[in-house]
Amino acid sequence: MVDVYQAIHARRTVRDFVEKVIDKDTIIKIINAGLLAPTNDHMRQWEFIIIGDKTKRLEVIGKVNRSNTAKDAAGILDGWGCTDPIQREMYIDAIPKQYRMLLDAGCLIIPCFRQTGALLKPKNLSALNPFASIWCCIENMLIAAASEGVYGVTRIPFTKEIGHLKEILDIPAEYEIPCYLALGYPSQGAAPIPQHRIKAEERAHFNKW
Repeated sequence: MVDVYQAIHARRTVRDFVEKVIDKDTIIKIINAGLLAPTNDHMRQWEFIIIGDKTKRLEVIGKVNRSNTAKDAAGILDGWGCTDPIQREMYIDAIPKQYRMLLDAGCLIIPCFRQTGALLKPKNLSALNPFASIWCCIENMLIAAASEGVYGVTRIPFTKEIGHLKEILDIPAEYEIPCYLALGYPSQGAAPIPQHRIKAEERAHFNKW
């Protein structure tokens, strides 16, 4: 077990995995860490579908675009008006890997959370509490995974993917899917993408902005 600060510093996004299965005990340990996260209603109405079987996984990710190239990614970023060079480098690396990272990861988890009311048409900020809570859970899982030498990446599903996932995985209508969560052991070529390094002193405001 590593120190919590070591695990936070070790935690990083990885999209290039070796095809090595994560053992069940480690998966359960990581999910248990997620279940320790704070929750808006104290009920932790979260469920986790682990996709280990490769045939099933191919079905699960069947609606994910697998043909984007780095050139396609650059065009998408131009459309977004994305000009920051570090941000562009990250996306140009990430966009073409969306399908393969979900397929090759040692473990693919579909987290689900119970949502009352329309997620994309909230009445107020409080209506988004279940959505906020599941992300606390997911970050706990990513930090716990890093302490086990396991790294991961999340991918937000598009609308057509959500419908597909709910249908083939028999997810109840009242549950929503925040992301795909791919966990695994990084390949040798999984070099970290440069990031903006921001210090707390640059963003911390005491008593007023």
